[in-house]
Order: sequence, then C-alpha cells, then structure tokens
Amino acid sequence: MREEKLRRLLTVVVEDVRPAHPAATGWERARRVRRTRRAAGAVALAVALLTGGTALALRPADPSPPATTATPSRSAVPHPVPVRTVPADLAYPGDPLGRLGDPVGATLSARPVHKALALYQPVDPETAVEGRIRVLGDDGLVRDLDVVTLARTRDAEGNEAVPLKNGSLSPDGRTAAFAQTDEVIVVDLTTAAVRRHPLKGYLEHVLWSGDRLLVGDDDTTYEVDRVTGTARKLPASPWDVITPDPAARPDALLEVGGTPLSVTRIRSVSGVTHRDSRPVDFRALPRGNQVDEFYGRGWQRGDLVVRAGWITIGSSSGMEGVALLNAGTGVATHLLNVGFGRWKSCCEVLGWDRDGAVLLRYDPGGLLRWRPETGEVTGVVRNLYGEVSLAVG
Repeated sequence: MREEKLRRLLTVVVEDVRPAHPAATGWERARRVRRTRRAAGAVALAVALLTGGTALALRPADPSPPATTATPSRSAVPHPVPVRTVPADLAYPGDPLGRLGDPVGATLSARPVHKALALYQPVDPETAVEGRIRVLGDDGLVRDLDVVTLARTRDAEGNEAVPLKNGSLSPDGRTAAFAQTDEVIVVDLTTAAVRRHPLKGYLEHVLWSGDRLLVGDDDTTYEVDRVTGTARKLPASPWDVITPDPAARPDALLEVGGTPLSVTRIRSVSGVTHRDSRPVDFRALPRGNQVDEFYGRGWQRGDLVVRAGWITIGSSSGMEGVALLNAGTGVATHLLNVGFGRWKSCCEVLGWDRDGAVLLRYDPGGLLRWRPETGEVTGVVRNLYGEVSLAVG
C-alpha cells in the first residue's frame, strides 16, 4: 500500500471516533483530574494530621520541672524584682560568723590569730553599756582583745559612741584600727603588738582602703601610715567616703551621699584633685521607690556600691533599707526594704563577702546576708547586740 493511501485511511478512522465537542470534553477531563488531586491531597493531609496527633497523644508527657522550695542555698537564676522586702521568717543556714556570740575562750595576748573573721563589741540593749571587744579567729575561737584599753569616741559637742567601728578590721583580717581622741591605735592581731599614732582631733571614723588606713574627725579625712603614723589630709568627706574595694586604685576614692544625693569620684593627679559628680538616679526602680537619705558606711565592690539609708517605697516613707548603685553611672538598681519599727540607723552595711553578697546589721540583734542579683535574704546570726566589724571589702 502506498504511503499516501495509508495516510488517508488513518485520517478517516480517527474522524470516526473524534468527540462532538472537543473543548468541553478537555475541560471536563481537566476538572476531574483537579478534583481527584484535591481529594487525594485532602486524604493525605488528614492522614498526616491523624498520624501526628496520635503520635503526640501517645508520646510520654515531658517531665514536670522540679518543684522549688525556699532554701538558704544560693539561687543560680537572677531575681527580676529590683525591690525586695526582708522576709518575716528568715532561714539561718549556719555560718562561721554565727560563733560571734560564743563565750570568750582565750585572750589575744595568749593566742594571737592567724586571721580574724570579725570583731564584736557587745552592748547591753537595756542599759546601753558596752563590753570589751572580742576577736573571732578563723579557727572559730573567740578571744578577748586584752592588749589595749579603749575609750569611747566623742565629737566636739560631747556626743559619745563605742570605740569599735564597722571599718575597724582590715580586709585581710590581720590588723585592727581604733580612732580615739587625739590618736589612732593600730593592733596587729597576728602578734598582739600595739602601735599608737598621735593625731589631733576628735577622731571618730576609721576604715581601710587596701593597706591604707583612713581616719576622720567631723569634717576631715586623713590617710595614716600605719607603721610610722605619718598623716596627710584627703579631699573626701569622712561621713560619705566609701570603703573602697581592696583591689581599687590607691589614688581614687568615692563618695556617695550629700544633698542632693550624688556619686562623686575623687582622683589625685600630680597633686591636683579632680572631682566628678553625678546625681543618684532612681529611674531604674519602680516609680515611687527611692532613697531619701543615706547613713552609715558605704562599701564598694568593683563598680557596685551599697549603703544603708531611709527610703520611700510607693507612698510610704521613713523606712530603713539598703540601696545598690552603679558607681560609674549613679543608677540605683536594687533596694532592700527592711521596714519600720527598728532601732534608728538599724541596718548599716558591714561589707561584701567573697561571693558578692551584702552583709548588714539587722537590729535589734542580728546580721543578715542579702544577694541583690537573686533577691535572696538569709540570716547569719541572731541576738547579737552591739557593734561588729568584718574582714570584708
């Protein structure tokens, strides 16, 4: 058969089976295909959801987070609340300083210390009569400071106070200093040796800046060489100068206080004093929370400073509390509300411990430890009436 005849024959056969409406037939076929694909997709999705849901339902539940209980151990998670209140029921987890209230077991002259953890001068809460100063060694033994007899400090108006100040003990716990009228007494606690350095004035303040000894009367701060007794004046308020970090630069001091409240850096360069002041900024705290007036000694640790004061919480003022500030910016970041109804100036700060917690008085009768970064507050010792100085900085 020739090729041309074969082509015509095939054409005729195809024309016999061609649909009458080819476009409609094509669209109908396409719709059926789309419907089939959509149905298949829906079925596949349903199967997937059913399978996933069943697997989720059958999967063992995640273990619940462990229940948290109030314990005296240090929390690893910073507490977000910048203003805390001392708990009504304090935990006392035990502390080497808890032995401060133990009976005296020896004299310093007979058994000098390797290192003192604290000095303590008991004061009778009923009569306000003070006892002799005690030395708590790192061996846990309480000693009587028998190598010197100390008089009360007094100012020009005749107001008196016990001789032990919260800055008396050096950060290394090896030396103690006591301001007296017209002299400063330095005791080497490791040998029981005593040095007396004449210095005119009604001396009341004493604190350590590393190895430097700072002594003050009502309006003047002196730096005293603890070996020779040579003294020079420093351009710092004896009331507001902060106990420096032992690792701080020896040519720099810090003041926190005044009216209005401010943070002042003091540096001496080539004999010239430079003062850089900025106001204390409370805007990082909830509205209505602030310090109205500082009291007691402030303590520095790195860029942080803590100092006690009378505070306002919301609409209530006149409460006792402690503020944590950034020394570089002047911003107050945390407040500890100690509350009403305590002895006046009850809650002065005693320093920082090595773990970055703040130690403070809790009159009547105790010491507290406050960790600003977690908000945790725990008791250190109960029923400790009198003045305390700790080997902290």
